[in-house]
This record gives sequence, C-alpha cells and structure tokens, in this order.
Amino acid sequence: MDAPDGDAPLPPCAELSTQHAAFLDAHFASREDLSSAADLSSELDRRCADLDGDLAALRGRIARLAVSWIYRSLGTKSLIQKSLVKLENLSVCTSQYGVQSNRSRRTFSEELPWLVKEVQRMENIREYVGTALQLEVLVGDLEDSVFFVNHQARNVLSGKISTSSVLLETGRSREKLLHAIKTMNNIEDVVIDILKSRPQWGHLLKSVDSRADRTLAVLRPKVIADHRSLLASLGWPPKLLPTAMGDGEVTSIPNPLVLMQGAKRENFAHSFLSLCALQHLQTRREERKQKLLGLEEKQSRLWAIDELVSPIGARMEYHFTKWIQQPELIFALAFKVTRDFLVGVEDVLQPLIDKARLVAFSAREAWVFSMVLMLSGFLVKKVLPPLAESYREKGGKSEVSTSWLNIMDLIIAFDSRMQSLVQSETCLYVGSDIVQCLTRGVSVLNIFCEKPEWLKIWAKIEFKDAWKKFKVELRDERAWVQSSKCGNGFYHEIESVDYLLATQDDHKAPLIADFVLKVAWAMIERCEKFPSLLPRVQFIRSTAGKFIWCFLKVLISHCRIEELQSASFDDNDVIMRVCGSINAASYVEYKLVEWSDDVNFLDMCFADGMERHENVDTGYNCFFGEEIKSLAELETNWLMEMIAFLLQQFEMLSWDYVDNRHSFGFEQLEQVNTPSVVSTDLVIALDALGSQLTSIRRILNPKDFMDMWRNIADGLDHFLFRSMLASDICFSRKGIVQFTADMRALYLVFQPFCARPEAFFPCIRDSLRLLNMNKEEVKHLQMALSNNVKQIECLHVCGISHLSVGQVHELLRSVMCKL
Repeated sequence: MDAPDGDAPLPPCAELSTQHAAFLDAHFASREDLSSAADLSSELDRRCADLDGDLAALRGRIARLAVSWIYRSLGTKSLIQKSLVKLENLSVCTSQYGVQSNRSRRTFSEELPWLVKEVQRMENIREYVGTALQLEVLVGDLEDSVFFVNHQARNVLSGKISTSSVLLETGRSREKLLHAIKTMNNIEDVVIDILKSRPQWGHLLKSVDSRADRTLAVLRPKVIADHRSLLASLGWPPKLLPTAMGDGEVTSIPNPLVLMQGAKRENFAHSFLSLCALQHLQTRREERKQKLLGLEEKQSRLWAIDELVSPIGARMEYHFTKWIQQPELIFALAFKVTRDFLVGVEDVLQPLIDKARLVAFSAREAWVFSMVLMLSGFLVKKVLPPLAESYREKGGKSEVSTSWLNIMDLIIAFDSRMQSLVQSETCLYVGSDIVQCLTRGVSVLNIFCEKPEWLKIWAKIEFKDAWKKFKVELRDERAWVQSSKCGNGFYHEIESVDYLLATQDDHKAPLIADFVLKVAWAMIERCEKFPSLLPRVQFIRSTAGKFIWCFLKVLISHCRIEELQSASFDDNDVIMRVCGSINAASYVEYKLVEWSDDVNFLDMCFADGMERHENVDTGYNCFFGEEIKSLAELETNWLMEMIAFLLQQFEMLSWDYVDNRHSFGFEQLEQVNTPSVVSTDLVIALDALGSQLTSIRRILNPKDFMDMWRNIADGLDHFLFRSMLASDICFSRKGIVQFTADMRALYLVFQPFCARPEAFFPCIRDSLRLLNMNKEEVKHLQMALSNNVKQIECLHVCGISHLSVGQVHELLRSVMCKL
C-alpha cells in the first residue's frame, strides 16, 4: 500500500497483546489522536514510577516481616532447645546419679515451674479471649434480633409498610423473637459452663448479665404487650353476666379460648409459646443467680396464665366492690369462674405448656393458683383492712369479731374447694401427703404470712370465741360428769370427732375435758392449710396452746387441794372432785401426746426452732411438751395429796392400835376374841381404807388408781413396820398370831386390786417370816449372820430381801423372847 501524500510511511512494529491493542485503539482512534501521544507517554511514565515505588515499599515490608519472623523463630527455637537441654539434664541427674546438681536443682525448683506457669497463663488468656469473643458474638446477635423485633413493631404501628406486608413482617418478627430467645439460652449455657469451670471470671459474667438484662428489659414488655393485644382481639376477658346471679350462683360463661379457630388459634399458640419460652429462659437465669447467692428457689408463676387472670380479675373486682357487705357472693363468683374456665384452660393450654417443655408447670394448678392470688389481692386491699381497723378502734367488739370469723370461715371453705380442683387431678399419681404439700400454696391464707399483725388479730378472736363457748359449757351441771354417765346433747356447736372419743371412757374423763379437746382441735384445723409452718406455729400457740393453759388453771381451781388438806374423813365430795380433775388432766395429756406424734406437729416443732428436750415425766420430745409436762406434774401432785390424805386418815384411825402395840408381848392378850379375828382397834381403819379405795376405784382412771393404791400400800408398809416391828417389842406367841391375822386382814383390803397383795408390803412380809420361824431356824440364821460373811446372801436364802442385817437382829431378839 502506498503512503498518502505528504506523510511518511509508518515503521513496522512487533505483535501486540490483546490488552495493548485495545489500549491503543482506545487512545488513537484516528490520526488526529497522535498529537496527544507525548502527553500519554508522560502519564504512563509517571504511573510506572509510582508502581515501581509501591513495589519497592512492598519488598521492604516483606523483608522486615521476614526478618521479624526469623528472629522470633530463632528465639522460639532457642527457648525450646534450652528447655530440651534442661529436661535432658534433669533426666540424667535423676535417673543415673540420683543426686541433683545445683543447676538441675534450680531447673527443677524454679525455672520449670515458672515455665509451666507461663504456659498455663498463656493458655488461660487464649481461652478467656476465645470465650469472650464467643459471648460477644452471641450477645451482639441477641441485640440485633431484639432491635429488629422492635423496629418491625414500630413500622407496623406507624403504617410505614403496606397492609399486604403486615403478615410477612409479623412472621419475620416472630422468627427473630424465637431466635433471640434461642440465642439467650445459648448465652446461658456458656455462662453456666463458665461458672462450673472458671468461676474466677466474675467480671466477664457480670458484663454479660448486664447486657442480657438490658435486652430482657426490652424484650419481655414487648412480648407481653403483643400477647395482651392478641387476647383482646380474641374477646378476652369474657363478660361475667352478673345479672344471671342468684343465691351465689352464676350461669355458664363462654370461654373464648375454646371458641377460637384457624388463624386466631395459631397466632395464640405462637404468642403463648413465645411467652412460655421467655419465662423458661428467665427461670433458668433466676435459678442460676439464686444458687450463686445461696438462696432457696422460689416457685415461679406461669406468666401466660397470669395474663389471662389479670384482665378477668379486673372485671371481677368491679362486682366484688359492690359485694363488700356480702362476702359470700365474692367467694362464690371467684370459685365459679375458676371452675367454669378450668376445663378449657387445661385442654387448650396444657398441650402448649408441654410443647414449651415447662415440665414443672401444670395449666390447672397455675390457673387455680393465679385465681387465688387475684382474690387474695382484693381481700388485702378492700376487705380485711377495714375489719382490722374496726377491731382496733372498737376493742374487739362482738360484731367485728363475728364479721371476722365469717370471713375466715369463707376463706377456709374457699381454700378447700380450690384445692379440691387441683387434687382431683394430682391425687391420681401421688400420695395424699404429697398432694397436701403441693396444694398447700394454693391458699388465700397466704395473706396472713405476709401480714403477721392480722394473724395476731385472728388468733385473738379465735381464742376469745373458744373461751366464750367454754364458759357456757362450764356452767352446765353435767360438765364434770363422766361421759359414760351422760347422754347426748351436751356439746354445743362442736361436731363429734370419733378418734377423740376413742379413749375417753378409758380415762373416765369428764365431759368438759372432751369439749376442751374438740375446741382445741378445731382451732388447730383452722390453720391446717397454712402454706408456711412458722405462722401455723404462731397461730396454734396463740389459740389452742393458750386455750389449754387456761384450762389448766380451771382444773387447779376446780380441784381445791386446800379443801382436801382440811377435809374430814367422811367427806367424799372433795375426793371425787380431785379424781375428776385428775382424770381430765390425764386424758388431755394423753391426747396431746397423740397429737404431737403426728408428722405435721413434728415439722412445726423443728420450724419453731425449739430445743427438743426430754420430758422427765412423760418421756416425750414434742410440740406440746410444756403443756404435757405441766399436766403430768399437776396429776402427780394431786395423786400425792390424795395418798397423803388417805395415809393420814389410816394413821389417825389406827392410833389406838399402834398405841397398844406393847400388848402383843403379853401371853394373855386383852382382847377376848380368838387370834384369827382382826384386832378391834384396827377394824375401823381397815374398813375406812377399803371403803375409800373402792369409791375412788369407781371414778379414778385405772392408770392413776394403780399408782395410788401401790403408793398407799408402800406407805402403810413403812408406817406399820416402824410403828409395830421396829419399836423394841418382844412378841409373845399369841401376839405373833394376832399380828399375823391383822396383817392378813390388811392384805385383804388390797386383794381386789391384785392377786398377791403381800408383794406390795415387803417389810411386813419379811417381818412375819422372821416372827414365825421356829427355834432351830432362828439359831441357824443367827449363826450364819454371826460369821459376818455373805450376810445378805444368807438373808436372801431365807427369803428376806427388804430388811437390813440390823433390823433382822432386832426382830430375832423378839422371836427369842417368845421361845
């Protein structure tokens, strides 16, 4: 091709790459572009210079990094080599020579532990940083999810998104909410692992807990608010139809939970599960914190159930306020609503609770428990404060006490009915004792655990009411008559309790004693549903315990011991009165011991913090230990007074008999009767004693009567031995026969009470055995005793076991006189 005119031909060029050709085509599209070639060349030179500078800088940086790496590598290599050398030296020293050199000793005792400590420190730092980064990622993810949930909620409420996108955004918000809860559970898992393995990382845990608490403070109100809005859209709470009330009854109330279908039911399920999942998370966190502080875990309420009870409770309070003067309607409505919604709540909510894996919760129990708390709150705010104030102002007048007792009757009855709703399901799987423990918290009586001043008022009113009834019964002329001698109709307003009557006849207790036990047990049962043991202890001490102490004072007043001490020998009324008081004390003591053996009283005994001391008289460590001890002491003292009275009577009536004791030494006795006849001076005393014991036996309880006649026999044994046998009398043959006949007559007085009465007169029995020995037996015994070896054994061989050696010698001299 020929060149154009005026232009020189182009020089040939080497082949260009595709990129170069494209570059030239872009800058030299025509010949006119060649004029800018110089400028382009300058720009290319400048760029090449810049690139060369960057390349040089990069090479320098690489060189520096290489040098640094080589330096660290060499240092690490040197450290490892030194460590290996030291370990080799240590091995050689310990294995071959058995004696460490100074260098190896220093390596073993200083450098090696330091090295181990440094390695461990570096490992701890690495683990701490890794855990902190893991928690930072989780907490950040949690905060992002919560921020998204709140942001989406504001967009929906502000109308920034279209209606068609509301359902989509709601679903995404729900997913983010569940993701946030899952993330927080993962955080809790990590925190629990740290507490177990690295409890010293307290600052890290506090930081994480602080951020998590701030997140929960935002998340929980949001979830609850959404749940409340959903409940309102479902028509909750329903109308209670107060116009349909009549005689404390309400017609059936429709349950929106049962009526919801389709999307509403699905949305409710998602909202309920979210709230349950959030509570499960909160419960885990609270349990972990309580264990860390050494506190006891408290029973958690189910938030989703509380959100159902709160609005319906507000609607019920509107009706409650109008029925302040008719409290029975308040309790009737509360129970009716609880029972009517119970089946629906259990059928709809229990599957959701199981799905949420809240294994410690029951929809039935949570519903009943929340309804009880709702009613308790109203009573605390509106009903009981005015009554307590009126009681203080009016000094406990009868009308205020009556209103208070009426409220307490309604509360106790309501608690029983509400607990029956829970027990109807629970008792199928566990025992009655466990059911009672589980349902004890379902009680309106909880308010008295939080208001101890109201508990004191209640206890005072209960005690005064019981004492008023007691004084009415005490005025009845049959009050101190034994139950077996009195027909029905004595007790007023107190129902019969069979097990209380089981041993009353055995103890021959008067009717007033059984009445006291019935009233005391009724007061104990009033606080049986108390969820806490300490308030139960306080209530029983202030009511039943105080009532029993007051009854003790009545027994002391009725017994009139001072009259017994000054009574004449033929005054049986005083003795009968004392016997009746003893029977009453014995029966009450027996029943208190029986009550105290119950496991509930044992628990209260420990809850009260009492020192369990052994009662010397009763041998019982129990709740009513002081009362039992006092009753036993009074019973013993009264028995001793009666024994002393009867012994004194016998001593006075047998004075002539004892005063004429020297006549038993004469061969010809002054009495004209034969030796087989009882002495005339002793007949009156024996007859009076036998008559008194026969009368006392008919009215005194068997246990105390047995103690009485045995102690009387013991007292007579000592009295007659000291008066007749230990008074230097030399008995004649006929005197011994006469004295033997008199003592057999004494035995006959006690014959109705035992088969061998002589066993209870050991001194007289041994004396008669000595007095009736023949001459050979006396000499043989005297010779045996003169050896001063095994004297006691010799006496035992002869059947003498209750007389001393000196007393035996004195009696043997009396025997020798008649021989």
